[in-house]
Amino acid sequence: MQKIRYGLIAMWLLLCSVTSAAAQVSIGIGLPNVSIGINLPLFPELVPVPGYPVYYAPRLDANYFFYDGMYWVYLDDNWYASSWYNGPWSLVYPEVVPLFILRIPVYYYRQPPMYFRGWQSNAPPRWGEHWGHNWEQRRSGWDRWNRGSAPAPAPLPVYQRQYSGDRYPRVEQQHTLRNQHYRYQPRDRVVRQHFKEQRAPAPAQRGRKEAPPIRSPRQQDTQRPAPQHRGGEDIKRPAPVQAPPQHRAPAIKDQRRQPGAAQPKQQAPRSQGKEQRSQDRVKSQEPSQGHGQGQKKDEERGRERNN
Repeated sequence: MQKIRYGLIAMWLLLCSVTSAAAQVSIGIGLPNVSIGINLPLFPELVPVPGYPVYYAPRLDANYFFYDGMYWVYLDDNWYASSWYNGPWSLVYPEVVPLFILRIPVYYYRQPPMYFRGWQSNAPPRWGEHWGHNWEQRRSGWDRWNRGSAPAPAPLPVYQRQYSGDRYPRVEQQHTLRNQHYRYQPRDRVVRQHFKEQRAPAPAQRGRKEAPPIRSPRQQDTQRPAPQHRGGEDIKRPAPVQAPPQHRAPAIKDQRRQPGAAQPKQQAPRSQGKEQRSQDRVKSQEPSQGHGQGQKKDEERGRERNN
């Protein structure tokens, strides 16, 4: 009987531990874009924060929220974000935490830190006092907003309920599943930036691809691959098309255009013809002059004889 009693007690304790584990979360600190130790066996129950576009997890012993399509956790003075309910998580610096996350009232922090004590439960934490004056200057006006203009909360990614335990997808599968089942895109500019960074591959997964060096056109011509050979024969390329021969002008025209060239010889017959004509005229006149002189001599001789 005692053995049976001890056995029943052990089974009851084991059942209680399993039930409590399903309603709690184990949290530890890790590096960005890796697990920070949040181990949820199931998709958590999320309830809207009245008047805010934010959900919180009332049954988790953690500061666990959902806003604009992403999950947010506040742990040990650090904010973390993820697109899936169980991580991996990315570190979010205080300077870039979304405004509506900063405005969540203290009451909805299920595991508030010690410095939250004494703060008003229906007001946001006093981040300016905690993070200092420099942060408060950078995020000036973060606690002043029109409550009537708050955007509607984003739809919950309920498709993730079917991925629990061993079925929880790896990082490279999460983005594909989200694109298939969850069409919502973040509207907050800061959230969009966080979501974009999480979609990028981790540095360890990125291949080291170096851009090709920029070469000059002359270097590109010299580095072109040699012609390929098929079956030991060179590939025959069509002969280059030659331009039709151009008609050249006569040589005389070329000589006229060139400075210092000799004058064309075709003008010589004209000058020689003029000289020949003048010589012929002289010759035609010479006989007439000789005949007159001979007549005068005969007359003088006849006069001498008569005397």
